[in-house]
Amino acid sequence: MLGLKRRVRVETERMTLRLPEHGDWRQWSDLRETSAEFLSKWEPVWATDHLTRRSFTNRVYWAQRAEGQGTALPMLLVRREDNQLLGALTLDNIRRGPAQAATLGYWIGQPFARQGYMREAILALTHHAFTRLDLSRMEAACLPENAPSRGVLEKCGFKYEGVAQSYLQINGRWRNHVLYANLRGDRRGRTDVG
Repeated sequence: MLGLKRRVRVETERMTLRLPEHGDWRQWSDLRETSAEFLSKWEPVWATDHLTRRSFTNRVYWAQRAEGQGTALPMLLVRREDNQLLGALTLDNIRRGPAQAATLGYWIGQPFARQGYMREAILALTHHAFTRLDLSRMEAACLPENAPSRGVLEKCGFKYEGVAQSYLQINGRWRNHVLYANLRGDRRGRTDVG
């Protein structure tokens, strides 16, 4: 069985979190396209080829390499009952050594927002990161006005840590982001949200 590595899968109550596969392209591109207006105010501007098969193929290869090298864990959220793709989350910029930290990013398709899927996925991936990957810290950032994103992070145990000025280009503009972190064995009480 040379060359066959068991890929990471994380099971939740309703979903399987797994790496993207070539066969996911049509569902992924359809969901991203139908959710474009919903997502665009929270994301960087999409490349002109963002929804193409070629671009998705590159995404699949990047995901396999990143997971194999231990630098990222890009996962799709797939509902088990009907194999429906709901969104994605990525544990990226995994840093080993003294940091043992990573950055969390995520998106959900508009038809599946506000149904608890992302909370379920973040909780499961956080558990996986702390217990299987031996990470000590997970970080996340979102726009200050993105109340649903801030809410899901707070419900998942992430604590507000501050503001990063001009953190990312979102929808074509440099934007400040609020920073959150979740620590393994976190004993901090509730933090003041700015």
